[in-house]
Parts: sequence; C-alpha cells; structure tokens
Amino acid sequence: MKSIQITRRTLLRTSAAAGATTLFAPTILRAQTKLKVAGIHASPVENTWNSVLHAAMVGAAADGAIEYTFSEGVSGTDYPRVMREYAEAGNTLIVGESYAVEREARTVAGDYPDTAFLMGSSGEAAGDNFGVFGTWNWEAAYLCGMLAGAMTETGTVGSVGAIPIPEVNMLINGFADGVHAVNPEVKHLVGFIGTFFDPPKAREAGLAQIDGGADILFGERIGTADAAKERGIKAVGSMIDYTPRYPDTVFANALWSFRPLLDAAVADAAAGNPTGKNYTPLSLMKDGGNDIAYVEGAAPAEAVKKMEEVRAAIKAGEFEVPRNFDEPK
Repeated sequence: MKSIQITRRTLLRTSAAAGATTLFAPTILRAQTKLKVAGIHASPVENTWNSVLHAAMVGAAADGAIEYTFSEGVSGTDYPRVMREYAEAGNTLIVGESYAVEREARTVAGDYPDTAFLMGSSGEAAGDNFGVFGTWNWEAAYLCGMLAGAMTETGTVGSVGAIPIPEVNMLINGFADGVHAVNPEVKHLVGFIGTFFDPPKAREAGLAQIDGGADILFGERIGTADAAKERGIKAVGSMIDYTPRYPDTVFANALWSFRPLLDAAVADAAAGNPTGKNYTPLSLMKDGGNDIAYVEGAAPAEAVKKMEEVRAAIKAGEFEVPRNFDEPK
C-alpha cells in the first residue's frame, strides 16, 4: 500500500504523466474532513488507463477532498484480498477495476455493505455500494478519426487495442466511424494484443499494421506510437496526451478524464448516498469527461474546420456519435 503525501512537485509530476489539461477542471470543494479513498491498480500507475485514474485521485487529494492510498500491479488472484484489506482499513471509497475478477469483486462488496466501491467494469452496478464505470472517450476518438481520414495518403489506417471488451470496441469503432465520415473508402486494420499492458507487444502489432499499408495508427494501447515513430508515420493517442512524448509522431489525442466520475462518487459516499450505480455517462464530452487535443497545422485546415464544427455540435448536444460495442472487424 502506498500513501501519497501531496506536494506541488508531486501534483505537477503526476499531472504531466497523465496528460492533465485545463479542459478537466475539478469540481469538488475542499472538504472539512477528508474522505479515505483507496485505489487498486491491476497495472502499474504508469499504464495509460491507470494513470488517468491515479491522476484524478492525486488531484482530489491535492485539493483536500480525499486522503488517497493506493496499490499497483495487483494480480487477479490477489485482487479480492487487497479489496478486503482496504475495506478493513476503514476506507470509505475503493476505486479499482473488476474486469478480470467480476464475481470475486462483487462478493467482496457484498461482504462490506458500508464501504463504497467504484470499479471499472463491463457489468452492471449492484446493490447500494457497487458502482461501475467504463471509459467513454469514443466521442474524442471520432474527432481524431475525422482528422486521420483526411490525412491518410495510403488509404489505410490501423488501430491497436487491448482486449475486445465493449469499452475498447466502442473506442476503436468510434475512431473508425470518424475516419469513414470524411473518407468512406479508407481501409481500417484492427489488432488486439490480448492484455492491458504490454508496450512491446503493442509496438509489434503496430509494425504489422504499417507493413499492411497503414500510414496512421490509433493507439488504444501504449506502445503503438513507438511503432509509428520508428517507421516515420503519424499516430493518434488515447486517454492521455502523448504529443509531448512523441512530438513529431502523435498529432492528436482522444483524452479522457476520470475526475468528473470520481467527484460524483466521492460526493455520494461523503453524503451517505448509495453508490451502486453506473457513473459512466459522466465521461461524456458535454460533462468534461473527454475531448480532443491536437497539434495545430498537422491536419489540413478544412479538415480541422469540419472537425471543430462536429466538436461544437457534440458539446451542444446537437450531434450524437454512434456507440458501437461490437468487436471491430
């Protein structure tokens, strides 16, 4: 278990690692009594998805809203035990992921009805205390796809994903829908690496797609941009801002913020309200949960103009990006 002593240096370092931007402003007011929150990360907190969760909780701790303790690299076999340890330690809210341990995680939550759980999950919320969330940055991925569709010269783009679960499928499908919205003839290659964290394997999958003709890669998994950089093509990042790390390679990013979801769950837990609900919709662009960040001048001006028009329509509730949970073909 790791406790965080928040300093300005800690906050700046964590925010930079997770690509934090002013797009996602915190909404929790400083609490008189800090809520004890534990984070359980199956992957290292450097992993893209976990880094977004981690940055949100570090930020909330810096704001004085919570006291944050976390564990990282927790295996599936150890996960239920760590959940129980954090519940026994008196944490009011436990944040984690139950994709690989759905049954076990729900059993633990049932054994600790006075502890709130907020878990990344493809399933439904349960009882009064088992809340769920998914990663909904497919709207931003659609906008990135619009730029990629206008930029490809080979007429082929690629996407590298983790595992074909609904949230990953929706994200890759969102990117492809954006591509085809501006260029219906583009070929879309898709590959899954079978795990949530294996940068070398994601790199290899990206290289295979480049060999197949792709000149732009969408990296749902970290490591994809390494293949693009190696071969001198462009790439799109997901969840965090990869451009500072790959300034000549990543021209757009489909950002996701966990902070709106965390704020809502913390508020519910602090008020004693049930947390057994789906917090995913707070990831919508209109709520500040996701957005695009792109390099000016990388895409044709006309393509950027069209994308910005759609972006404004999404935020205004005038355009709904299709949601497709089916495995991409």
